[in-house]
Amino acid sequence: MSPRDAVRTRPAVLLPRDLPAGAVLPYARRAEALGFHELWVVEDLGFRGGFAQAAAVLAATSRLRVAVGILPAAVRNVAFAAMEAATLAQLFPGRLTVGVGHGMPGWMRSVGAWPPQPLALLEEHVQALRALLRGERVSAEGRYVRLDEVALDPSAVPDEPPDVVLGVRGPRSLAVSGRVADGTVLAEPCAPEYVRAAVAQIAPTGPHRVVTYDVASVRDATAAAVEDVRPALAWVGDPDWAPHLAPLPFAEELAALRASAATREHFARALPQAWVTRLALAGTPDEVRAGIAARAAAGATTSVLLPTGDPVAALDRLAGVL
Repeated sequence: MSPRDAVRTRPAVLLPRDLPAGAVLPYARRAEALGFHELWVVEDLGFRGGFAQAAAVLAATSRLRVAVGILPAAVRNVAFAAMEAATLAQLFPGRLTVGVGHGMPGWMRSVGAWPPQPLALLEEHVQALRALLRGERVSAEGRYVRLDEVALDPSAVPDEPPDVVLGVRGPRSLAVSGRVADGTVLAEPCAPEYVRAAVAQIAPTGPHRVVTYDVASVRDATAAAVEDVRPALAWVGDPDWAPHLAPLPFAEELAALRASAATREHFARALPQAWVTRLALAGTPDEVRAGIAARAAAGATTSVLLPTGDPVAALDRLAGVL
């Protein structure tokens, strides 16, 4: 079986958060023309809003599925979030996925929105959001979600409610996703060992999408692709990424390297090539296809490729794996 045949899912691609405004829609149209089936937009503090980007990209393309990753639950009333999602799902049937998370703690604290119990908030929010999108009338008296007979008007309920996926890490958060969401988004890096461990912690009771994010570069030479992705791996050794690294066979060596490195940049430059190609999707088209296939074998259903360097040029090269 060839690496191309081994890829069971079509790769998706990320819309970079800092792409110049004038390049956003051309980038989306180019992704569609190249054959990508899905594009993920980013809602990071200080950049662009998730729903606004999704609406623009959906309107500018004809077939491309668009996913929002990730909307912080703490900053949106669930009823109004449901209205936004339902609107896009009605206008662009079958093309929207809504990602929700508790947000980066530092960002949420900076805007006064980090809750004492982020997991409780997330579970209450997603349960209510999915019910509203199904057209149900919802009453809730939770710690964070309080609704009194709230429902979307029948005219506003989409025929095909969008999937609601959770962007989370850590065993308790992953277990919540398995209980209440249609899928889970795993942030980069997503080596197959981490995907396998996360899927076991999600433990879904029914169909469940597992989306992986990975920094990616496709080149004719492996070494050139590895150099492309190194800068994006500078943060990998920080404590927040511990769940991603613990299942790796070289986890202890990687931790020792990070502890001895003077800076994150020194750490990234010192990573052996074999580690880089495990922590990112970097290499020739066949090598990247094999990496995607390994993630699929571990339980991933979608691999989102995060472009490096010039994102427009990178997009064309990433399409080499399709």
